Amino acid sequence: MQNLDIISINIWQMLISLCNLLIIFLIVKKFLFGPIKNVMSKRQSEIDEHYKTAEAAEADAMRAKEEFEYKLTTADKEAASILKEATVRADRRGEKIIEEAKEKADVIVRGAQAEAELERKKATEGIKQEIVDVSTCLSEKILEREIKQADHKKLIDSFISEIGEGNE
Repeated sequence: MQNLDIISINIWQMLISLCNLLIIFLIVKKFLFGPIKNVMSKRQSEIDEHYKTAEAAEADAMRAKEEFEYKLTTADKEAASILKEATVRADRRGEKIIEEAKEKADVIVRGAQAEAELERKKATEGIKQEIVDVSTCLSEKILEREIKQADHKKLIDSFISEIGEGNE
């Protein structure tokens, strides 16, 4: 009969064991699960906050990147515009310098032409005067006579006009 006592089920002992288990469960729930839940919820809220902060930082970084790319594009366009404007100004200035040089060269050429014309006229007048002097001497020697002043003048003027027409 002893074998049956070992295998038999004692209901009171089971109830006491269940009560002990229930009491331990309530104690653990009261003192352990509550604080652990609070700690877990605090950690979860901290983790959620870190995620929000990271997302906000990522959004700020993306905005800064877009702004930087926009500024970079704008700076490239502005640099191209400044370079184009500087090239246009340099071209205008170069054209102005060339135009001024041409004007100065034209003035110099006109001055040289005027001076050459003046020198030619002086040379022509000088040659005419020499021709008059030579023709007077020559005509006196050839004719060896006295010519009237008016005839002499007519003869010289016609000779000079013939020479002037031949030079031109």
